[in-house]
Amino acid sequence: MTHRTTDLLAVAARWAADPGGWPEPLRFDPVTRWYARLAADADHEVWALSWLPGQGTDLHDHGGSAGAFLVVAGVLTEETVSGGRLRPHRLPAGAGRRFGVRHVHLVANRGDAPAVSVHVYRPALRRMTRYDLTGGRLRVAEVAEAGVAW
Repeated sequence: MTHRTTDLLAVAARWAADPGGWPEPLRFDPVTRWYARLAADADHEVWALSWLPGQGTDLHDHGGSAGAFLVVAGVLTEETVSGGRLRPHRLPAGAGRRFGVRHVHLVANRGDAPAVSVHVYRPALRRMTRYDLTGGRLRVAEVAEAGVAW
């Protein structure tokens, strides 16, 4: 399948349907989000993430990769920048979203139960830029490289 026809959200849904078949067993880490790469090929890569209540990401992009993610269990909140401020979107189990190469967001478990999600990126993640939102504007805080930061 070429990248033009691969629906990344459908790929996430296939992986989400069988957590017991993941090559890495699902875990929860009380200190930080747990994540593991489940698969990679020439077209895309697949990651699983677990989120205990209160765990989340910084505001970030995906270094030029497009993607999708699907909430497998629990509820996640995605916040995107609109009009110079963060706008929250609640995503319960079964909900997902596709995003383009310029997408900037943060994702967090703001609930009281653990959450699990599957993320798919095309091409594979090579870098992620973290941002601060200051005075309604995004400012680069850090550029993290694959193999170094994760």
